[in-house]
Amino acid sequence: MSSPEFAVQALYSRHHGWLNGWLRARLGNAADAADLAQDTFVRLLQRTERLELRAPRAFLCTIARGLVIDHWRREEIERAYLETIAHLPEAETPSAEARALVIELLESIARMLEGLKPKVRQAFLLAQCEGLTHKQIAEQMGLSLRSVERYVADALYHCYVLRYES
Repeated sequence: MSSPEFAVQALYSRHHGWLNGWLRARLGNAADAADLAQDTFVRLLQRTERLELRAPRAFLCTIARGLVIDHWRREEIERAYLETIAHLPEAETPSAEARALVIELLESIARMLEGLKPKVRQAFLLAQCEGLTHKQIAEQMGLSLRSVERYVADALYHCYVLRYES
């Protein structure tokens, strides 16, 4: 076993139980806590830099906290989507596979948009989701038309860079 894997194994054996309890206290769910504890250590295994930790629990908390936020965001997205399709006739209800794909897509869009400043995100969503013109957005948000144009352009550029940066 290589040195980084040994370091993760040592962290796992010393801190997995503690991390699992820490996550269970935040999530209120033992199954999700166990999954996120495992995901935390998987993230460590995927790292390329060497682990030399002076405060391993703080480091694990930092990784786990990000996973908890991702988990809550996914739950929120899933709940909103399921509420949206709940009123559809049974014949039009998407399959479980289609629902999972849509939720995954919505989650990736949410991650993409979270890097935007609130006003930029709001202007972009009003343009893209509500179909408002830049003038209507400016009036609704109390901004100049030029600001709205810049915000929407910034958001489009941000999404483009995230999509095509690799």
